[in-house]
Amino acid sequence: MKTPPTLVEALAERGGRPGPGRWGWLAAGVWLFYLSQPFEEIIHRQGTTRVLGLVTLSLFALSYLGFFGWVRWVGLGAGGMPTWQRLLYLGGMLALCLLMLPAAGQQALTCLVYISAVAMMAVDLRIAIGIVALLLGGAELSMRIVPGWTDDGSYGFAIFLGALAVFGMRRAIQRSLELNAARKDMAELAVQEERNRFARDLHDILGHSLTVITVKAELAGKLIAANPARAAAEVADVESLARAALADVRAAVAGYRELSLAGELVSARAALQAAEIKADLPTAVDEVPEENRELFAWMVREGVTNVVRHSGAKRCTIRISATQIEVLDDGKGPTPGGGASGHGLVGLRERANQAGASVQVGQAPGGGFRLAMNVGL
Repeated sequence: MKTPPTLVEALAERGGRPGPGRWGWLAAGVWLFYLSQPFEEIIHRQGTTRVLGLVTLSLFALSYLGFFGWVRWVGLGAGGMPTWQRLLYLGGMLALCLLMLPAAGQQALTCLVYISAVAMMAVDLRIAIGIVALLLGGAELSMRIVPGWTDDGSYGFAIFLGALAVFGMRRAIQRSLELNAARKDMAELAVQEERNRFARDLHDILGHSLTVITVKAELAGKLIAANPARAAAEVADVESLARAALADVRAAVAGYRELSLAGELVSARAALQAAEIKADLPTAVDEVPEENRELFAWMVREGVTNVVRHSGAKRCTIRISATQIEVLDDGKGPTPGGGASGHGLVGLRERANQAGASVQVGQAPGGGFRLAMNVGL
């Protein structure tokens, strides 16, 4: 199984510059506000201790912002920094934090929150979790054994909370990457399926029609001298067959521009598998009337996209009958006030209304999300 990307590698895979954009600097720099706590402690010191503390604090702030500069201009995700160099960078930040202890005292532990956040962004998840655990344990232990330090639990909680927030960002971007990869696979598979279908349609249409046209044309050529009236009838049949074949080709081309329900089910299975969601999908669509298949195909596309992107589900089930289709999952269910108002669902409702169908959104039996469409009800 492919190792999940780090946050910066995920940002790189999304295209363009590998790091945060212009406003990313502001988003990262605003958190430096919390360094005001060690700053206030350092400013009350005297002489060399205060100077050393201010210099160390400034270098730590620059190292934190410098990380985002490296991400944007060099590109960690593009291979600009191997793992050992990333760990060395984190070690340098930790060294600055330790050098700050004589001047800032217990307040220097605030810097561990920044180190844990950078670790969650920069290195493999298992390594990052280990680093965060060590930082959290070190903070809690030091508050208990260092004379004069108070154990209020705030530093450990801040380290955990900061790491958890970055982990959430990491998972969200990873999900986005998985969805993009799945959609790409779906698009490629849909194109391939449509090409195969179109090729089969053309073979069936033109193979038979052209064979009959050829036989009748040869017969007409032989009858021109012996039986002109019969030859004229055969030529008329050739013309009629040619027109019918042309109409069939036009119909096939028109169908080529439409969604295929069978193709969307195949693509949905690939998308769900890519997102590690168990797929329980029908293998045939014979019972669905031809006039309902394109509408149901749009339903499959929108429903599966929502499952992969928003549900957090482990299983997705699609049930299809002649007049109804349901997409169900065992995820977190509809969001109060926002579960049925997405742009995709709005577009699906518009398509359904045009076809005289209805769309229902709600909670699935046993929990999760249910998206259903009924035709002719």
